[in-house]
Amino acid sequence: MQTTDRQPETHAWRRGLEPKIGLSGKLLLLTIPLILIAEILIYVPSIANYRLNRLNDRLAAANTAALVLDASPSGRVPDSLAKQILDSIEARAVAIKMGQQRRLLASSDLPTKVDHVVDMRHVTPWGAILDSFVVMLESGNPAIRVIGPAEGNAEFIEVVIDAAPLRNAMYRFSSNLLLVSLTITSLTTALIYLALHFLFVRPMRRLTANMVNFRRDPESPASIVVPGPRGDEIGLAERELSDMQRDLVSMLHQKSRLAALGLAVSKINHDLRNLLASSQLLSDQLSSVPDPRVQRFAPKLVRSLERAIAFCQSTLSYGRAQEAAPDRRSILIEPLVNDVRETAGLADEAAITWVSAIERGLTIDADPDQLFRVLLNLVRNAAQALEILPRGDANPLQIRITGRREGSVTVLEVSDTGPGVPQKARDHLFEAFHGSVRAGGSGLGLAIAAELVRAHGGEINLVEGTIGATFRISIPDRPVDLHSLRNERARA
Repeated sequence: MQTTDRQPETHAWRRGLEPKIGLSGKLLLLTIPLILIAEILIYVPSIANYRLNRLNDRLAAANTAALVLDASPSGRVPDSLAKQILDSIEARAVAIKMGQQRRLLASSDLPTKVDHVVDMRHVTPWGAILDSFVVMLESGNPAIRVIGPAEGNAEFIEVVIDAAPLRNAMYRFSSNLLLVSLTITSLTTALIYLALHFLFVRPMRRLTANMVNFRRDPESPASIVVPGPRGDEIGLAERELSDMQRDLVSMLHQKSRLAALGLAVSKINHDLRNLLASSQLLSDQLSSVPDPRVQRFAPKLVRSLERAIAFCQSTLSYGRAQEAAPDRRSILIEPLVNDVRETAGLADEAAITWVSAIERGLTIDADPDQLFRVLLNLVRNAAQALEILPRGDANPLQIRITGRREGSVTVLEVSDTGPGVPQKARDHLFEAFHGSVRAGGSGLGLAIAAELVRAHGGEINLVEGTIGATFRISIPDRPVDLHSLRNERARA
């Protein structure tokens, strides 16, 4: 009931975290201020430049009018002609300065005061922008005195114009510029939005939907994302997500198989221990029989039953918990190897030849029961690999165990003359349910052997370039505490 009650709360909590605005909406909201910023960046310098161009046009027209006015024989022109010239250049007065003298060439309805003075010879970009908005925002028809370079020997030319016509022209230019720029910017933004939508938003939606579906059923291979042919970061994300999902599905299947295996073993564990205990009682009674042959084999039978009971006790340890810490001590390797041979059923009359090349008196610092399990798993794998080979002199069936010391490290090698380890099994050699070298195998033997060796601080590897398969086990001795050793010797 607790789990059932929590599920709606969890789903409601997740619904509360769902985004109210998707990536497309956020992209659109981000695009709008970008359009406004682009419009401002385009409009501000454009309107300032338009105002300067208009004033330069007035100065150019004033220079032309000054040539006409200055060319008069009497130096003066009729008022009607002067008014026509001033109307044509949209000015109220034109003056020119030559040397120390300022000469008014023509005037018509001069204002009582000049509101603004613009010297075109000394204009800054920031000043031009500010002056443009001053003209557009003020009301009425103030007079503007414009000063600029003159033609010929004159120092400068002055022209007085009205601000209203300039303002109206700037308004018309602004409306046309905003219309054109808005059209261009909107089209560009729409293209960018569509490009980003199809290139990024849709693939991200696809990845997000796949993650949601995969979470609902993580053990289904159908929910694994199929990566596209893209070579950019999104394509890389799709491929990495696909690989991660495949690994996770495989891991979940492995965990399910381990759980099923643990459940099956736990069902037979109780009855099997009872049967083994009964067999142990019978073997104890058998050891009291005075027959020499019985006395010879009875201790081995008792020892095998003790190991079987111990294995039964720890059967579930691989799938449920870590192996127990090794009870290490210095032991002789050769008797242990002989026990492995007898337990594996490789007697002298067996079809598989047994070769033992252990250095005389070689010892190892290890847990005897765990090392026995390691060697037994490797020997049984070797025997099973040899059983599938055809019998004949051309195919000698042989299992060889060698042992030697390399400084403080004991090295054991288990090799056979079988077909070797296929490449498919090499990739996951020491992983449960992946590293089996034969059809129908689970790969648990090598996985357990690797776990036990690593618990001793050692290594187990497949030796390359050998006939058949050769596994090398390297187990270092434990570091010696000199202080404790000296105390023990002193007590002795």
